[in-house]
Amino acid sequence: MAQTHFRRVGAVRPSHLMYTSGVGALLDLPNFSVLVRGLDDWNYTGIPDFAPITEPRLLAAVRTLVSRNVKELRAAPWLDGIDENPSGPAARVGVPVVPFPSWLRCSACNELAPIDAKVFGFENSRARRPHEARFYHPNCARSRRKPLAVAARFVLACTAGHLDDFPYREFVHRGGECPSSSHPRLRMDDRGGNLGANVAIECRSCGATRNLREVFLARGVGKLPACRGRHPHLGTFQPNGCQAEVRLLVVGASNQWFAQTLAALAVPRTGASELQTRVEQHWAALDGLPLAMYPYARANVPAFRDLAQWTDEEIYQAVEAHRNRPAHGDTEDGYPDLRTPEWQIFSTTPLPDPTEDFALHAVDVPDALKGHYASVLQVERLREVRALVGFTRLDAPDPEDPDLVTRAPLSRETPDWVPASEVRGEGIFLRLSEDLLIDWEQRVSASKALEAHKAAYAQFRRNRRSDRIPGPFDDMRLWPGARYIALHTLSHLLIRTIALECGYSSASLTERIYTSTDDDARAGILIYTAVPDAEGTLGGLVSLAEPESLARLTRRALADALHCSSDPLCAERLPHDDTLHGAACHVCLFVSETTCERGNRFLDRRFVVPIDDPTLALYPEPL
Repeated sequence: MAQTHFRRVGAVRPSHLMYTSGVGALLDLPNFSVLVRGLDDWNYTGIPDFAPITEPRLLAAVRTLVSRNVKELRAAPWLDGIDENPSGPAARVGVPVVPFPSWLRCSACNELAPIDAKVFGFENSRARRPHEARFYHPNCARSRRKPLAVAARFVLACTAGHLDDFPYREFVHRGGECPSSSHPRLRMDDRGGNLGANVAIECRSCGATRNLREVFLARGVGKLPACRGRHPHLGTFQPNGCQAEVRLLVVGASNQWFAQTLAALAVPRTGASELQTRVEQHWAALDGLPLAMYPYARANVPAFRDLAQWTDEEIYQAVEAHRNRPAHGDTEDGYPDLRTPEWQIFSTTPLPDPTEDFALHAVDVPDALKGHYASVLQVERLREVRALVGFTRLDAPDPEDPDLVTRAPLSRETPDWVPASEVRGEGIFLRLSEDLLIDWEQRVSASKALEAHKAAYAQFRRNRRSDRIPGPFDDMRLWPGARYIALHTLSHLLIRTIALECGYSSASLTERIYTSTDDDARAGILIYTAVPDAEGTLGGLVSLAEPESLARLTRRALADALHCSSDPLCAERLPHDDTLHGAACHVCLFVSETTCERGNRFLDRRFVVPIDDPTLALYPEPL
């Protein structure tokens, strides 16, 4: 690899680092695949005007979940000017990656070797065409044109978040050494077929052969090596290996990386919530300080400069509330609560003054929907900030319970910042009538349909529980409740209908459901466009909150829910085992992954419209 080449090998949108290809994820480039490196290797020194993303509520939540050492939310390193000068300073700023898997196969002669064996060369000579970067085989026996060398498409992963190359040498020699060479030459013959993998590995030095179909799926149990505890994005190995069982994955498998994120809307704070946020930020200075010392602290402790607008008693009450909050890991609330301040703003009267990041406008509830909607708000501007706090492999993180699976680290040391992104958009907020929901909850509380949902949720929790999570296990912990299922189903019905008229694609819409807690009755649906790659704030969504349009859309959504082309199979479906949806399918209710906050779970048409028993429906009669 003595050939001169450029460092830049491709580009992705910043949103990809939050959802599909963040730290520790495999990213498929046109000619090879790379792994996004840990935060220790991200470099911001080449960005002269870099500034972190500001969202104190989200930062406080990240510090609770990750570490008190986290001080900033940072966007990915980026510098303008790459189009004008592809060889200039902007080309040297970006997210660091490393080729992975480190084993390559010649596409012509099937030679199989690791990158560090010097069998393959690398070229990336065109600054304006980083997608043409490639590995090649200079001494191919079958071609003189330096054929492309592609990634050998198999890796090992475990539920503890480790990832490793497949041990081809050890595999073909059944755990032993090659009797003919200390550095044997291998060949991979991918024969294809319709009965699963048919990939033969051959040692050209001793003639040994073995097919990978022996270790695929259930056949691989007990035949794969023990996990070495490798984090290739950090360049580390876990001492004494890892006890988790490894799985064989194909490069590009959707379960090799799942993002664990936190998201918050940049809403104006009420006085109480702002005080609580600042107490969390300055907890080290406030903890253990008695109320009698507050007058002295105001003059001598820097943290009190941010608390000047509150009285000593108000500060003390906020400190005690924070001290009495359950410690992380023992709390019944799952992730840090980011939605209560948002609900307070959406339900407050009068509405807050508009800001650059957030603006609300109340509209009249249509006459036909009075008694169904308590209030309707046009969200003319909003900003959503999302932070990446970790990732998992094989097991997707639960949207409500951060401890259900094991989170892999973003850096070798405890990070003092985490990656984040911010997007702006618009939306509609609908607050449902509390009387309507209370009456409906009483009707469905003892129904067989709701019992089926509860049983499926308990089984889902048991199936997802990791053996590495110690202590007692409550299989109904964080059950969202019947009200959530009704609100979530109505939200999907409205999203599918709104997408036909608002000018945005359905994948550009997303939802936030505000449902009741133990001490606060909530029933709100926010449908908005602050998602990656949304078309901006065109006004098309906000305009649909006008009374005439909203009445028409609601009627149409409920009418469409009465029928599904998969009926009667869809209409008769109840949750079973750990399938967390009832009368719902891709035809009538499911939306894209970027749109639904719960992965198309907790959906059931029978809880909104009368498709079988009218007493189960939130809207038993046409509007």
